[in-house]
Amino acid sequence: MIDYQFNIADLCFALPEIFMLAAIVVILLLDLYTAKRFQNLTYYLTQITLFVTGYLAFTLIGESQVIFDGTFVLDAMGSTFKVFTMGFAMVALVYTRHYLKVHNLFRGEYFVLALLSVLGMMVMISAHSLLTIYLGLEIMSLSLYTLIAIARDRATAVEAALKYFVLGAIASGLLLYGMSMIYGITGALDIAQVAAFATSATLASEQVLILNFGLVFLVIGIAFKLGAVPFHMWVPDVYQGAPTSVTMFLSTVPKIAAAAMLVRLMIDGLGAMQAYWSDLFMVLAILSIALGSLVALMQSNIKRLLAYSTISHIGFILLGFATGVIEGYGAAAFYVLVYILMSLAAFGSIIALNKQGFEAEQVADFRGLSKHSPWFALIMLVVMLSMAGVPPFIGFFSKLFILQQVVSAGYVYLAIIAVVFAVISAYYYLQIIKTMYFDDAEGEIAVTAPIDMKVVLSINGILILVIGLMPSYWMELAISLF
Repeated sequence: MIDYQFNIADLCFALPEIFMLAAIVVILLLDLYTAKRFQNLTYYLTQITLFVTGYLAFTLIGESQVIFDGTFVLDAMGSTFKVFTMGFAMVALVYTRHYLKVHNLFRGEYFVLALLSVLGMMVMISAHSLLTIYLGLEIMSLSLYTLIAIARDRATAVEAALKYFVLGAIASGLLLYGMSMIYGITGALDIAQVAAFATSATLASEQVLILNFGLVFLVIGIAFKLGAVPFHMWVPDVYQGAPTSVTMFLSTVPKIAAAAMLVRLMIDGLGAMQAYWSDLFMVLAILSIALGSLVALMQSNIKRLLAYSTISHIGFILLGFATGVIEGYGAAAFYVLVYILMSLAAFGSIIALNKQGFEAEQVADFRGLSKHSPWFALIMLVVMLSMAGVPPFIGFFSKLFILQQVVSAGYVYLAIIAVVFAVISAYYYLQIIKTMYFDDAEGEIAVTAPIDMKVVLSINGILILVIGLMPSYWMELAISLF
């Protein structure tokens, strides 16, 4: 029998999660009993919930506690990741509202599901137990499956949701199997106890073998959630089939939770086995960078192109974690946040072109954008150049910091391969720029987005440049999380 003494003070350290859960219940009930003319109320309450939750998480930065009988950890990385999660989710929902109204998908349950998925991410970020990690993962995943299928009249959306659900269930099963192997050999669910067992100098060869066996399944689960090759099959199909607003949300905010899961399992839990899992990450990284860069060259659908671009970016993130040093982990965390900032701006620009009866999904839909909407063409130009790794934009420095750590760790050949494919990937980013600035549009391209979306999208694009002018501060902040 587990002897756990409840401490009321523990609730203070979990206040962001408690507030988020209470707000979800209130918003769900209000949406159920308010008339349709008050639909905007759900949106505003959702944004207020994210803001307050982010503020509560911000106030806890600097605290370090393990609570709830070792199942929940509060540390610098967790609190900082939660603040960024709330901020990025708020930006994503600003873009989302325009898309939902244009395509008659504005429903209260959309925002409730988005909040539920964010709650799952928060649980994953602060998980200190194998079971807590899995609980947060399922809360997040089930909400995302439903969000993808929210456009019930679209066969492509339902198909995408089914694909993601089936493949996600398989990946969750493999992850859970790996956890069961770890639990079976260590006799512990607590991450700290797993780490203590893995660092023991008296491990028998059979115990090391079982730990490695479980480790492989954990890596598979993490790779699937990140979308790394060869567990990327769902990424292009889901990105293309899902409503663009869901694709944007799916491709950005959950990446923070997936990175946190990697840190909790691989670094905090199995850091002593780094020599084993870093080799796996190197293979996944190179495969992801190569396949993502090459296959994206053949895409005409911009959502599918960005899906393969995401796979390539995930490869760079895994390279940072594969170095096995704190600076490499910091560079990878920095890259995750930079990628999300760029991806939000990219999908925000796509959504800005949406209007009644028209959805901008093809690269050709951006023809002549510079002539009709020069400001938004400029924002898309900044995003594409940053994703391609052109200085002085922040995307260049995120790649540079990763490659510096890879070279410092002695993997010069990996850095060379990554640079070669980064140069290749520049082609499809430049193709979009060429389409906007040198091709003629068949008709006038009007950006009909509301003023709040235009302002946020403009700030989003400007930040990609401004942060690129002072990247060292943010890189040092990322390193300090570890």
